[in-house]
Amino acid sequence: MITSRGWLRAATTLVSLSAFLAPAAAPATASTAVSAPVHAGLRRAMPEPPPAGVARTELGELNVEAAHAMTGYSRAKFPHWARQYGECDTREVVLQRDGQDVLQDDKCRAVQGTWYSEYDGKTLTASGQADVDHMVPLAAGWRAGADLWDTARRKQFANDLTHSQLIAVSAASNRSKGDQTPDLWKPPLRSYWCTYSRAWIDVKHVYELNVTEAEKAALGEMLDTCEH
Repeated sequence: MITSRGWLRAATTLVSLSAFLAPAAAPATASTAVSAPVHAGLRRAMPEPPPAGVARTELGELNVEAAHAMTGYSRAKFPHWARQYGECDTREVVLQRDGQDVLQDDKCRAVQGTWYSEYDGKTLTASGQADVDHMVPLAAGWRAGADLWDTARRKQFANDLTHSQLIAVSAASNRSKGDQTPDLWKPPLRSYWCTYSRAWIDVKHVYELNVTEAEKAALGEMLDTCEH
C-alpha cells in the first residue's frame, strides 16, 4: 500500500524527470543584425579615370558620329544591378564602396552611412538620398552604338565596377542629368568637370562608343579645367 507520503514523493520525482527530458526553450529571435561592410577591401569611391593627357588622346580616337535613333531602346535590354556576391547586387556594392561608415543589413542593404555627392557637393546621410549613376547613361550608350551590342555586352556595361562607369551621387543631380551627354548637362560643381570628362571619355573609349561633334567639343572644354 502506497502512503500519501509515497504518492507525493513519486509525483515530485515525475515532475523533475519531465523537466529534465523536456526540450530546452528556443532562444528569442533577435532582430535583423546590422553587420559591418562586406568586402571592406574594395577601393573607396569610383575608380580613378586616366589622367587628362591620356583622356585627351582617347577623345581623339573616338569615332564621331550622329546619335543613333532610340528605336527599340529599353532599360531592360541592359540587365543592371546584377548579383555580385552573396545578397549584394551592383547598386549595393557601389553604395558601400562610395560611402563612409556604411553598415549593411543581412540583405546587403545600406542602413547607415554618409555619402558625398561629387556632382553637386551635397553630403547625404541616408541611402535613400543617393542614386547610383551610370557615368555614361544607358540610353546615351544606346545612341552611341550599344544598340548594336548583344545582351551580355550591355550587362557588362551596366554593371562595370572596374572602370569609371558607376558612382553614388545625390538623387537630385542624377535625375537632373537624366540621359544627357556633356554638351547638354554638366555637373553643377565645376571643380568636378575634370574628373567627369576624363571618366566619360574613358568609358566611351573602353566600350568603343561614338561621340557626337557637340559632345566631343564639350568634353574638350571640360578637360581644359584640369590642372596641368
